[in-house]
Amino acid sequence: MWYANYSSVSTVRQAIGIGLITIFGSLVARSATLQQLSLDDMIAKSTAIVRGQITGSYAARNGPVIYTFYQIQVIEQYKGTKQGSVTMAVPGGAADNLRQTFPGAPEFNTSDQFVFFLWTGKSGLTQVIGLTQGLFKLSAAASPDPVATREASAELMLDRGTGHPVKDQTLVMPLSKLKSHIGSKLGPSETK
Repeated sequence: MWYANYSSVSTVRQAIGIGLITIFGSLVARSATLQQLSLDDMIAKSTAIVRGQITGSYAARNGPVIYTFYQIQVIEQYKGTKQGSVTMAVPGGAADNLRQTFPGAPEFNTSDQFVFFLWTGKSGLTQVIGLTQGLFKLSAAASPDPVATREASAELMLDRGTGHPVKDQTLVMPLSKLKSHIGSKLGPSETK
């Protein structure tokens, strides 16, 4: 009889342990961990930097991952080969009766304007650097010099040098200042 009780206690402990692991795992899975990127890091690592407007989107599978592909009408090109439009992939979306979500993945609306820090990898997918870190939303007010704002990320962010958690900061500046800073960090071969 004692063995039966011991077995029952052991089974209960295992069930509690599995439950705690499941709860902890689901909490961790709901957030992304990002490497903190400075503005200069993003300028250096981007393959293209454009001011553009979202004109449409569609979702499709690329291997096991569903991406939402956003079409960007390029208004100004600050880095990379001059293009009239760019298709940018963001992980997550709905396709083939499936929905996938990824913590920290940005979402866009048609007509949103941003300065996009983009990176095209070996796979050919063009994505935003550092999820939302590479996005400067432009103010909607008609202005010759709109305000560019990169909101602080809510995701866990680690310092590149130490690996310690750091608090992200919102960056706000006139578009002219952002363009000037980008231009000052690029060599002649990197500009449009």
